[in-house]
Amino acid sequence: MATIEDVARAAGVSKGTVSSVFSKKRPISKEVTERVLEAARGLNYKPNYWARSLASRSTRIIGLNIRGEPYRFGPFHLALMNGVLRVCYEHGYRLLVNTLSPGYLSQVENLASDPVDGEIILDPSAKGDARIEDRLASGTPLVVIGRPSAEHEAKVSYVDHDNAGLAAGVTRCLLELGHRDILFLNAPELRTVAEDRAHGYREAYRKAGLEPPPQRLLHKPERGLSSHQFGFDAASAMLERHPAITAVIADNEMMALGVYKAAESLGLSIPGELSVFAFSDDAVLFPELSPPLAGVRQHAEQLGMEAAAMLIEQLRSGNSAARRTLVPAELVPRASCSAPAVSPQSV
Repeated sequence: MATIEDVARAAGVSKGTVSSVFSKKRPISKEVTERVLEAARGLNYKPNYWARSLASRSTRIIGLNIRGEPYRFGPFHLALMNGVLRVCYEHGYRLLVNTLSPGYLSQVENLASDPVDGEIILDPSAKGDARIEDRLASGTPLVVIGRPSAEHEAKVSYVDHDNAGLAAGVTRCLLELGHRDILFLNAPELRTVAEDRAHGYREAYRKAGLEPPPQRLLHKPERGLSSHQFGFDAASAMLERHPAITAVIADNEMMALGVYKAAESLGLSIPGELSVFAFSDDAVLFPELSPPLAGVRQHAEQLGMEAAAMLIEQLRSGNSAARRTLVPAELVPRASCSAPAVSPQSV
C-alpha cells in the first residue's frame, strides 16, 4: 500500500505539501495540487481519514440535526438536505444526518460527542432547546434553521422565513375569499415556527376587524401521530363538531392529505364546501391531492444552502457572532381554495 512518502517522491514535493493538499490547511498552487493528486491516483494512495482528522483537529463533516421521531422525510426535508449537500460538496465537506432520539443518545453506552466540525439544527424549541444549549456549552459552531427561542436568539446564527407574515398572508387570503371560520392545524406547540404562525393567524383576523373563532387553533402532538393521521383525525372531529368551518390551514402537505381524506369521508367537496391551504413546498406532490393544493413555496433548498454556507464561513473564520438571514417565500394559490358556498359580507 502506497504511503504519503511515496506520493511525495512521485510528485517531487515534500511530505508536508502532500499533507496540505489533502487537509486544505494551507493554500497550495493549482499546478502542485494537480501533480500531487495525479501521483496519488497513480499509486492508488488514500489518506487515512481518522489520522488526518486527528492531525488537523477537523473531520470535515457537518451535522444536520433533525428531531428524533418516527420519521419519514417529506419533500421539504429532502429539498433542504439537497441544499446542504450542494454546499458541502462545493467546499469538500461530508454530511451526517442525525435523527436519533434524545432517549437513545442519553444511554450510557451511546454517550459520545458527534464527529462533526459544526452542526445545523432544525426546528428549534420555543422555550429553550437542549440541543442548542449543549452546542453552545461545548463551543461547537452552530447554525439554526428556524427562529431560536428568545434566550438563544442573540447567541446563534439562524436562517428562517417570516413565518408570522406567511401565516398572516394565508389567513388573509382565505378571509378575502369570504371565509370566517378557519381551522388551523399547526405544528407542535413548543416549536418557534408554531408560535410565529399562530401569531400571524390571529393578527390577520384582527387586522380585518374580526376576532379569531375560539378553539380553531390546534397543534400536532410532538410525538405519537404522523402528520397525515393528525390531519385526518383533527379535521374529521372538528368538521363534524363545527359544520360552520369552511376552510382549513395545514402545517404541511402530509397533514393536508389527511384533511382531504377527512373531507372525503364526510362527503365534503373541495373547494366547494371546504377550502384547504397548506405550508407545503412547491407543486402538488401526491396524486391523491385533487384538486391541486394551495400552498407556500418555501424554497427549502435555498434554506439549506444558506445554512450550510453560514456554518462553513464560521468554521473558516472562527467568527461565531450571531447573524440572521431571512429566505423569501411566497403564497401559491391553487384550485383547493375558493369562496365558501355561502359567503358573508366581504372584509
